Amino acid sequence: MQANHPSIVVVGSSNTDMVVNSPRLPSPGETILGGHFLMNGGGKGANQAVAAVRLGGNVTLIAKTGDDIFGRQAIDAFRAEGIDTRYMATDQDNPSGIALITVDDKGENTIVVAAGANAALVPADLIHAKGILQGAVVVLVQLEIPLETVEWLAKIREESNGILILNPAPARQLSETLLQRISIITPNETEATILTGIQVQDKVTATRAAKKLREKGIKKIIITMGAEGALLLDKDEPEFIQAPKVKAVDTTAAGDVFNGALALGIAEGLSLAEAVRFGCQAASLSVTRRGAQTSAPFRHEIALK
Repeated sequence: MQANHPSIVVVGSSNTDMVVNSPRLPSPGETILGGHFLMNGGGKGANQAVAAVRLGGNVTLIAKTGDDIFGRQAIDAFRAEGIDTRYMATDQDNPSGIALITVDDKGENTIVVAAGANAALVPADLIHAKGILQGAVVVLVQLEIPLETVEWLAKIREESNGILILNPAPARQLSETLLQRISIITPNETEATILTGIQVQDKVTATRAAKKLREKGIKKIIITMGAEGALLLDKDEPEFIQAPKVKAVDTTAAGDVFNGALALGIAEGLSLAEAVRFGCQAASLSVTRRGAQTSAPFRHEIALK
């Protein structure tokens, strides 16, 4: 594929993650002595772009960083991964985004994000990339950037009849107009609960939530369910796709790895079920490692099946 028409465009956030390992997650007002500290690249958009490129994708990332050391280091890291950064924007008024993450001994985490420049990625920053956004095989977007930007992007993709994957994280209420423009939506259990009002906690409630999302106008729904795998509602009845059983060390960015792998599978022509299975395989491998982008597997570590 020609360089100016990449197979995958990811539009979203770029953060620097500051991660502390702790025996358990602290309660409000409690101080716990932690252990290992790691600082590396994060942000849902950047994580998903790294996951897709490591698995063999031709990936462009559109994001916004501050004019600071964190932003410059992030762009250098993206280029080293092989990601096209021509359409990255630099914010002179806001710092680069950061995330403070605590990970317990079970691999569970809590995350607080300071959005910084991510919150200033507006439609005007995407205008010069309109050609690539219209021509890409798959565009992948999340909700760590302004909603007006996501809505503008959905309109552009609808006009070009292109595939748009929305990973609705962090969860928020979305208009039916936006939902009807989405090709594929990939909420986790918490996000599906917020979007539908149905408490998703097992396969039965996940099925009900997926069918309610279909009623809102989305044809293809994938609800990720952590170690259980994912529910896919593509046709009339749902399909449950199991994830490989592994010992989790750090679940940070597992959903992002899933989405990056999913986008790659679709771009390479897999059926949606096959792409979901590939995403589950990649995400399962990622939770056996620490960090966000550092945990994303490479193509030689996992095979498309």
